[in-house]
Amino acid sequence: MLVTGVEAQAFGTNCYVVAVGPGEQCLIVDPGIGVLDRLDEVLAQHRLQPAAVLLTHGHLDHTFSVAPVCGARGITAYVHPADLEMLADPSKGLSMDLNQLFGGRLPYTEPDDVAELTDGGVLNIAGIEVTVDHAPGHTGGSVLFRLPGDDAPLCLSGDVLFAGSIGRTDLPGGSTDTMMTSLRDKILPLADETVVLPGHGPATTIGRERATNPYLRELTAAPGRGL
Repeated sequence: MLVTGVEAQAFGTNCYVVAVGPGEQCLIVDPGIGVLDRLDEVLAQHRLQPAAVLLTHGHLDHTFSVAPVCGARGITAYVHPADLEMLADPSKGLSMDLNQLFGGRLPYTEPDDVAELTDGGVLNIAGIEVTVDHAPGHTGGSVLFRLPGDDAPLCLSGDVLFAGSIGRTDLPGGSTDTMMTSLRDKILPLADETVVLPGHGPATTIGRERATNPYLRELTAAPGRGL
């Protein structure tokens, strides 16, 4: 399995590229702001052909380049239906409009071809089997993408789980209670060896987060809230 990618120019968003190997089709996950040139370099270096774009959620820092990536290759973008409105109008997921945030300097375009993700659904694209877990709390449509790795399972966690922390819940569509439920029901059951590739920051493992992440420790310690 080939897993690589680039960090976006804004907000440190991780854009991942996943393929069964060099010279194959690939999946692009969360193409954010200012990733196009470096993404093209990664694709050329490994001789990869994008087959689809997967979005962990609808926030602009994860979706900004989805239209040019998809449009240039005639491929589909996949997102949970609860975050569809943010693909049409990114300000729906922000506490301010785009002009306030970027001064109108970042024109955004909605992708033409969008497909909906379902909880527990399995995508088979580019020779990769991807399981989708709906894990709301950061946004209403946040999801995890789980797939087999060479040595351990992989979980692309978006802004649900980070190394040492979790995604914020104070933006439109966010909910702390819902996030804690998602962590309990979707994160904690994963095997300790699962490698977590988050939307921001370094990779980690479920075992490391179970032992050290204060939010997961709270869940496992609280009576009636752990496994």
